[in-house]
Amino acid sequence: MQTKLTPLAKLLIVAAVLGGIAFAAVKFDLVKLDNSSGTENGENGQSNEPVDTEGTKVYKIGVVTWGGYAGGQYFNRGFKPNNESLYFKEYGFHVEFVVEDDFIKSREIWKAGEVDMMWATIDAFTTEMDGLKQYEPQVVMQADWSRGGDAIVVRRGINTVADLKGKSVAFAEMTPSHTFLLWMLEAGNLKYTDIQPKIVASATDAAVLFKTGQVDAAVVWSPDDADCVQQVAGSKVLQNTREASNIIADVFVVKKSVLEENREDIQHIVEGWLRGAAEINSDPAAKTKAVDILYEGLGLDRPFWEQAIDNVRLCTYGDNQNFFGLNPAYKGVNGQEIYQKMELRYKETGYISTRIPSWSNVGNPSLIQAIQLSGPEHAAEGQATFTEVTEEVANAEAISTKPISIMFPTGAFVLDENMKYIIDMQFLDIAKSFANARIRIEGNTDNVGNRQANVELSRKRAQAVADYLIQAHGFDANRFIVVGNGPDKPVAENNSPEGQAQNRRTEFQLLPQ
Repeated sequence: MQTKLTPLAKLLIVAAVLGGIAFAAVKFDLVKLDNSSGTENGENGQSNEPVDTEGTKVYKIGVVTWGGYAGGQYFNRGFKPNNESLYFKEYGFHVEFVVEDDFIKSREIWKAGEVDMMWATIDAFTTEMDGLKQYEPQVVMQADWSRGGDAIVVRRGINTVADLKGKSVAFAEMTPSHTFLLWMLEAGNLKYTDIQPKIVASATDAAVLFKTGQVDAAVVWSPDDADCVQQVAGSKVLQNTREASNIIADVFVVKKSVLEENREDIQHIVEGWLRGAAEINSDPAAKTKAVDILYEGLGLDRPFWEQAIDNVRLCTYGDNQNFFGLNPAYKGVNGQEIYQKMELRYKETGYISTRIPSWSNVGNPSLIQAIQLSGPEHAAEGQATFTEVTEEVANAEAISTKPISIMFPTGAFVLDENMKYIIDMQFLDIAKSFANARIRIEGNTDNVGNRQANVELSRKRAQAVADYLIQAHGFDANRFIVVGNGPDKPVAENNSPEGQAQNRRTEFQLLPQ
């Protein structure tokens, strides 16, 4: 980032934003949340008249140019305080969304109290905590999951994560782009030191370097991914967050002191936001109105915002229960897991050098616990389901391969508790975070013994691993492709005990959906 540009600001459009976006006070005729007439307003039911907020509390929420915050903006009927806002009608206060696409400035205005809440992504928030901990930041809500907004584009000849070894990769450090890259390297059994990092100010700059042939790969934001592929012959999207679906989570943060002084109102801000998100998710007319609000508030064109909303999961009340660990039946990724994992990853790469506050001091579930929303529209997103595996799918080229040594006794294929622990420690978080990607599990042996027997044994071992992931962690059985290679795919010579041990491996491969 130029002075640490905002991770989810999507700076591909900052030039347009800074070029002259003027915000109008909004007054939308929203279909379901309220049926008030908009006849005296513009075509979208939006008032152009300023609102007198004297005597009424105005809460300011710091946001960036991004579609994932549409739930709150929809409930507010726009970005500015207005008398048609359901925050005003139902709760008696006004809300203003303050757009600030400069990362450092967005943090400075929060520190100074010029905004009451600010956006963050929980993965990269770990890199900020040392500088913010004096304010006792409290994460009170998850707004969205990135679902296609982030992508890795690669030049011709790069078909897997392993092919990135020794290649130049452009990305914006300490942003979701950086996080996504670290996850992809881990899934592909590469280390950060295996690539040639090219640090840039923003994902927009990464796209420029890729399109001008200065790097082999780049982590970019939509719609720059499509533009890169169109402009660079033979290039493609290696992976995006539509399949790597539970890695980048937008959250909102308040100071502990602000939360304590305004708990009821902030709870209502969160409650209204989640009501708005649920309606957009479930009602096409509401989604259309939300697109109009984003267009009126942020400029650009409506097709851009239609795509932007489609590139996120607007999080509901149920999603937030999962995120804060309040649903004991939930087996997917939660906020604590992301926070703790990325603290470790950023420490390993040198971006965090001091001890940061634990999740128990940062993740504050109290508002979600106090809210009660019922109905199917407020339920959590269901786990990904997969169609039955076809031959084409089964033979698809893997995006990444992660080998894990699971040492079975001779002739055995039943998992013991230690083997399950190894799977959980080395692969489970990848399986959960790349929740929309298929997984191929390949069993491999050394060349000792009968080949056909080894092929069948390796298949049974791979199936045992798949069965464990299905039964213990609830994954869809159709997600898995099980292969027994026997001794046919060695990675080392079989003429030494060390080489034979390397060949007795289980490989986990991520495939496109």
